Amino acid sequence: MKKTRTILIVTVLVIIAGIFVWHGQAEAPSHTIKTATPSTQHSAQQVGFNKAAFSTTDPTSPWVVVNKQHPLAPVNYAPIDLQPVGAAQYMRAEAAAALTQMLGDAKTAGYIVTPASGYRSYTTQVSVYNSEVKSFGQAVADSESARPGFSEHQTGWAMDLASGGCSITDCFGSTPGGQWVTANAYKYGFILRYRATDVTITGYRAESWHFRYVGKELAGEMHKENVTTLEKFFNISGGSIYK
Repeated sequence: MKKTRTILIVTVLVIIAGIFVWHGQAEAPSHTIKTATPSTQHSAQQVGFNKAAFSTTDPTSPWVVVNKQHPLAPVNYAPIDLQPVGAAQYMRAEAAAALTQMLGDAKTAGYIVTPASGYRSYTTQVSVYNSEVKSFGQAVADSESARPGFSEHQTGWAMDLASGGCSITDCFGSTPGGQWVTANAYKYGFILRYRATDVTITGYRAESWHFRYVGKELAGEMHKENVTTLEKFFNISGGSIYK
């Protein structure tokens, strides 16, 4: 009798132990999933465009925003890696390489587009601006020519283009070459900086010939989001009033 009772007790203990082991194994996969989920969510949150990858105030940065509210610092800044592009025009080395590729591909596609005006020193911009003021008055000059120290051309990241007999004139945007560049510029890291729809934001009238290098990553993102100004993309002030 005692032997039977002992066997019964041992059997019950074995069953209980088996239940605990099975219960622990059953819960293990659930525990693993719970710990993996936050990591997965964290990785997903990291995906996206990093607007802080480059400075918007450092003149050496391809993302620098220069407008009437944001002058260059220092005001007489001059880049140190200028490279020739076209006839006596210069750009920063990175931008020059991208422009050369873009205009080469335009030629392959059957369009002749040439550099018309690239880097301008602070001293040159003084002369350009003063000439505009003398010819048209300050109000008109301020709508189409940047004051010294406020010009994208001084950064070495901008280039005015010419095609089909239109050089730094409104008709550039209507030429086949101008239309090709406007449609494809983002693929090479350029944006059309001053559009007719953005005058109140950029502070300048439309310039279909003025293209600004910002790099393929930013140009591509702006194209994808259909954002046409650096001011809007980075939420930076602009407008027609000088600081």
